[in-house]
Amino acid sequence: MEHTRTTSGLPTLGRRLVTAGNKLVTASPALLALVVILMVVLLFAGLLSLPISAANGESTPPYDAIFTAASAVTVTGLTTVNTAEHWSFFGQVVILLGIQIGGLGIVTIALLLSRAVTRHLGVRGRILAQQGIGTTRLGEVQSLLRIVIVTSLALELALAVILVPRFIIVEESFLTGLWHGIFYAISAFNNAGFVVHPDGLLGFEGDLWILVPIMVGVFIGSFGFPIFLVLMVVKWQWRRWTLHTKLTLSTTTILLVAGAALWGLLEWSNVKTIGDMSVADKLFHALFASTMMRSGGFSLVDPSDSNAITLLATDALMFVGGGSASTAGGIKVTTIAVLFLAILAEAKGDKHLMIFGRNIPEDALRVAISVTFLGATLVLGATGLIMLVSDAPLDRILFEVISGFATCGLSVGLSEELPPAGKYVLAALMFAGRVGPIGLASALAIRRRNLLFRYPEERPIIG
Repeated sequence: MEHTRTTSGLPTLGRRLVTAGNKLVTASPALLALVVILMVVLLFAGLLSLPISAANGESTPPYDAIFTAASAVTVTGLTTVNTAEHWSFFGQVVILLGIQIGGLGIVTIALLLSRAVTRHLGVRGRILAQQGIGTTRLGEVQSLLRIVIVTSLALELALAVILVPRFIIVEESFLTGLWHGIFYAISAFNNAGFVVHPDGLLGFEGDLWILVPIMVGVFIGSFGFPIFLVLMVVKWQWRRWTLHTKLTLSTTTILLVAGAALWGLLEWSNVKTIGDMSVADKLFHALFASTMMRSGGFSLVDPSDSNAITLLATDALMFVGGGSASTAGGIKVTTIAVLFLAILAEAKGDKHLMIFGRNIPEDALRVAISVTFLGATLVLGATGLIMLVSDAPLDRILFEVISGFATCGLSVGLSEELPPAGKYVLAALMFAGRVGPIGLASALAIRRRNLLFRYPEERPIIG
């Protein structure tokens, strides 16, 4: 007993760390989630900085290693070096692991490992899981944890089964085709946008066997894990869907069609992109681009060749992003849906937000406004910082910044041109975008004030 108590003070130190961790989970689970993700980014940055991770056998500069690690763990896809040419096979494996861990969620994986040991997920663990997978009811957490893992791996496996045979044929090598099929399956479902070919997907233009599964994987991956739970329980019975499911799927479909129509219209005559293609090819490129603009990050044309107005439209769609608790980024489609419903209700003179036979509470509107405002603030601040260290035009800077915030990965090539300070800014922005504006705000707001009084109401003049 005496030896146990006095050996280097480890038992006492361990108990103190556990106690501190439990207090942090209870006080601010979002802050703990933020710290865990940051530590994982730094771990992967350390691995990528090793000489074995680079194709030339030399150490990668810290700013490139940190940027790539942040991009992988936040499933963004922006790069400062060519993934296929700069990184060795080991480095690409590290990137793929970062994508998988980031897609499943650092917190989710940690909780599953904890539960495997303790065989029990306590209340504190469920509170922490809420922050990672976006559910509002503690009873749903364990079900969602299983859905996150099983659904992700099953869909990634299905994509790989489709992609691997085609890559084996194209690459004329079993091992190379196997690796590329697995890599693109995981990158697509997690909306990461990383590629292991020097010219990206440009070499596979017209190959529907590869492009269609990647597009479908990105589209499904942007739904969000709560959607998968509902669909697995009630299938396609519309009336039994939750309001979140209805809003997410309907808004996602509207944005997909509208984005394809807008992108196709704006680029129809641009010979640098799709101007000299057939009508069928133009329509497919438009649909592919629309799918990728809200977080996929893959591209069949160089975004820098697009018209300025197309870049602006892409900025808007990237900022919206995908579904809540998904591998996609942005302010989320439900956020923009609630804001649109609020505008519509105000225009009609309705006091309440109503859709699909349900009334949306006022606090949901406040959260939507907060998420949008904080997201716009992050974009504005990062744009200003990049302008201080780069002479690039504003449209290119804004495009790269929004792509980083929304963890989209589409790029006009600015990330590679930035000095180290600019790369650190974008890396921090990708991290903030993955955590989420509202999650970042709640993580920083350790203390909450409970006011025991209320002032009289007075309406200011607005507009």
